[in-house]
Amino acid sequence: MTKLIAALWLASSLAAATAWAQPFPFNDAGVTMGHWHLNSSDVEANKKIFVGMGGTAMKPGDFEIVQFPGVIILLHLRPGAAPSTGPTAGTVVNHVGFVVQNVQESVARWKAAGVPVLPGNNNRLDQAFVVTSDGLRIEILENKTQKYPIQHEHVHFFLPEAAIAESQAWYAKTFGAKPGVRNNAAVADIPGVQLRFAKADKPMVTTKGRVLDHIGFDVKDLQAFIKKLEADGIKLDRPYTKNEQTGDALAFITDPWGTYIELNERRPR
Repeated sequence: MTKLIAALWLASSLAAATAWAQPFPFNDAGVTMGHWHLNSSDVEANKKIFVGMGGTAMKPGDFEIVQFPGVIILLHLRPGAAPSTGPTAGTVVNHVGFVVQNVQESVARWKAAGVPVLPGNNNRLDQAFVVTSDGLRIEILENKTQKYPIQHEHVHFFLPEAAIAESQAWYAKTFGAKPGVRNNAAVADIPGVQLRFAKADKPMVTTKGRVLDHIGFDVKDLQAFIKKLEADGIKLDRPYTKNEQTGDALAFITDPWGTYIELNERRPR
């Protein structure tokens, strides 16, 4: 029975990949942004929020999904999973972010659609926040020249000051992220996402079990990628697992600061 449940879990999980489009190319390390995986307390309410923001809802397998350029949002964990233990605030990933062509126009549309929008810091007009009822914090920023009305932009880590440079270097080495600086703060770019690093005023906890349980990256060749991880001393939290029917595969790791990360290889359809 245990083997049967595991097989059904894998088939359903990997079947979701058939509907996922990824418009952003892989970097030289064979990595691109994949997904956020939420542990939503109210799946329908959160789906309404993301669709109201301009995402496209779909349901391959047993996952409720909303797709945006640059990221797929899975709204819940598997049936029987424990409820979220808390919001993104207090975890190593404090918030995630989208960028839109015009913040104020987007905010007006979203409020009309029932999206809970908060103003930007210090009443900035080029910034806003969406915070779900279960504490997923999403920053909204503006780029008037971007291609899409809304697209995924960043994942914002809150770390001890001494760990910021180390984390930036770890993501550069592990995922081929390009290190840089934005507004005098460290960043690292992967297609589809900018990883941003900020100083935390207190210790942060792991994302695992919180409303944003994990983030996911897509990789070209997962087995080769895992060999590189293991050569660098990075242990897998969940081993390489392949769906023999589709050829898709997955594995999990946790970064040294507590970000739970899924790795996916998705065969072309």
